Amino acid sequence: MDEKVPQSPISVVIDPPIIIPSTNPQEPVIVAAKEAASASESILSRLHAGYFRVCLSFGAQVLLWKTLNEHVNETNSIRNIFHTHSFPSTAFFLLYWLSLCTLILLSFLYILRCIFYFRLVKAEFLHHVGVNCLFLPWISWLLLLQAIPSGKQTKNFPFQMLWWIFIVPVVILDIKIYGQWFTTEKRFLSMVANPTSQLSVIGNLVGAWAAARMGWKESGVCIFSLGLAHYLVLFITLYQRLSGASRFPAMLRPAFFLFVAAPSTASLAWSSISGSFGVPCKMLFFLSLFLFTSLICRPSLFKKSMKRFNTSWWTYSFPLTFLALASAEYTRR
Repeated sequence: MDEKVPQSPISVVIDPPIIIPSTNPQEPVIVAAKEAASASESILSRLHAGYFRVCLSFGAQVLLWKTLNEHVNETNSIRNIFHTHSFPSTAFFLLYWLSLCTLILLSFLYILRCIFYFRLVKAEFLHHVGVNCLFLPWISWLLLLQAIPSGKQTKNFPFQMLWWIFIVPVVILDIKIYGQWFTTEKRFLSMVANPTSQLSVIGNLVGAWAAARMGWKESGVCIFSLGLAHYLVLFITLYQRLSGASRFPAMLRPAFFLFVAAPSTASLAWSSISGSFGVPCKMLFFLSLFLFTSLICRPSLFKKSMKRFNTSWWTYSFPLTFLALASAEYTRR
């Protein structure tokens, strides 16, 4: 069956409720009830998967805090930079629970959206940008799974079951997205590829990273090879700037920083699989540094996206956090 690729970007603006004054003493109660119902409907109808960028940013920050706290006593350079032997554990726990509560809340609201506004979820699934954002909640859960305060819990049975729960939707989305690139006639990669397409790659790499950290090397290699192969194809396609890139909205241009996140995450994943930050990890790390330098040297590219607040601004955060994580791992190894 032919599928049409929607051209318009997904709205991320939540309209404030409008209060209409009335002289009837009983009418304000009815109006307030209607406004409360319309407000809840407005939130559910406008809450798209792109809001999970907030959770992904928080999760990456928590994992960075945990990584620095683990390595601060192992690496002299990190200790000299921060002039400390440990990081405040209270701040880490607060940040972790803030991230967890935010992710649970957004997940609950999105489940309600799937129940009451399934047609909007279906439209998001068919959107060339929105379908990539469906990876965000699963990546966020995988990051928080790695950021559990007690590192010894990562090899327990509950951790492994949660990993399967979070990685299966990623693989299902992979089959849908990667399969349509070479099997459907109206969804060629050159037509639908955009910077947010790298979220599918990041989902695979984060899953491989989590699998390697809990000791499942073979599973990590399997998921990593899937993500890396499609990253190479996607990277070359995006570099060519074909006709599909013209449909990418200017407000979503912060997603260009995903060019930094993908190779950084790949270096972290392969470091956990191989057990050392070897030459392949260093090559990916330096590639992410080059892409980061290329982006910050062109601030005019993001001028239109900075005119008013948008949830896409959160896309600046987690790619830089992944780069910081790779830098910390490079320093430690």
